[in-house]
Amino acid sequence: MGNPELDHLRFCFALHRAVAGAGDSCFSPYSVASALGLTSQAARGAASEELAALLAGGAADVAKQAELLRTAATLDEGGRGEAPVLEVANTLWTGDHFALNQDFLGDLAAWPNGRVRTTPFQENPEAARQAINSDVAETTHDLIPELLAPGTVRPDTVASLVNAVYLKVAWRHRFPEERTEDADFRSPSGVRCVPTMHLSESLGYAARDGWQVVELPAAGGVTATVLLPDGDLAAAESTMDDNALAALVRAPRKRQVRLALPKVKLRQRAALKPALAGLGVRTMFTPRADFTPLSPDPRLYVGEVLHEAVLRLDEQGLEGAAATAVMMRALAMITPADPVDVVVDRPFLLLVRHAATGVVYFFARVVEP
Repeated sequence: MGNPELDHLRFCFALHRAVAGAGDSCFSPYSVASALGLTSQAARGAASEELAALLAGGAADVAKQAELLRTAATLDEGGRGEAPVLEVANTLWTGDHFALNQDFLGDLAAWPNGRVRTTPFQENPEAARQAINSDVAETTHDLIPELLAPGTVRPDTVASLVNAVYLKVAWRHRFPEERTEDADFRSPSGVRCVPTMHLSESLGYAARDGWQVVELPAAGGVTATVLLPDGDLAAAESTMDDNALAALVRAPRKRQVRLALPKVKLRQRAALKPALAGLGVRTMFTPRADFTPLSPDPRLYVGEVLHEAVLRLDEQGLEGAAATAVMMRALAMITPADPVDVVVDRPFLLLVRHAATGVVYFFARVVEP
């Protein structure tokens, strides 16, 4: 039996390697895994098996991954101050005349806010695009106003599986705003002066295998994990694997830390088809795909998987939003110790996680903050 949390982290790291370039990057493993998990349930045969291999390490199905994602859709309510906000929507958009297998509605209903909506894909592609974008914008509090660019909904588009997620949580230990000041950050393009926050607090900390790890707890059971390499980020990433990443995120223990962390503001859009194909997910993009669990129409295949993510960190907390659209087409037919100083003044990795399940809401590479 596999370990669902480790399988999820493997998926996160595999997709990070596939989509991250040399500069900043940001994506939501939670959103992508939700959209692809639904797609795997809508398919059978090779298309479903390839998705299971990516999401769940080759398990017979992705049921345990789906359970993990559903658990992470609920935040803890305890604590004082501003209430944490997590909004999730999983929507199957279909054309008015789409032949939908009613059995699939049960699968969809098991996902957070799973629902079906109709839109005139074939009769009015632009109206369909606007309807999906408007719904995503509402879920993401307008952080993602246009997931689907003009031209992404075509006359042969017949359905779309869309996940949208919005997360806003306050730090358990907020950074004093009066201590924020400009400081040097050593990026590949040269030394830059960036707004840098400062915090002295008991935090989760570890130093091992050429990395420093700091955990910033937030409301609702969310945590932000900073992974700072001792040297060059690209070199450190090149020798990391998913087991090493898992060991790092599990390593922190309470320690008094003096942390200097730049403010973060990231946005990334990506067409994921090339990355997914490189990770072994190919059949669903071809006429060989079998989506009969979703519809008896034998012509269905996935044309593209579109993703956008936004992540912001400041003195008060973090805010993030993401959306993923699977566009379906039809063939034409601790022990007390001295404080440790952590100065994040060079490129680093950042994971925003659900502490109880280990699900990663956002995975970021910060090179030019």
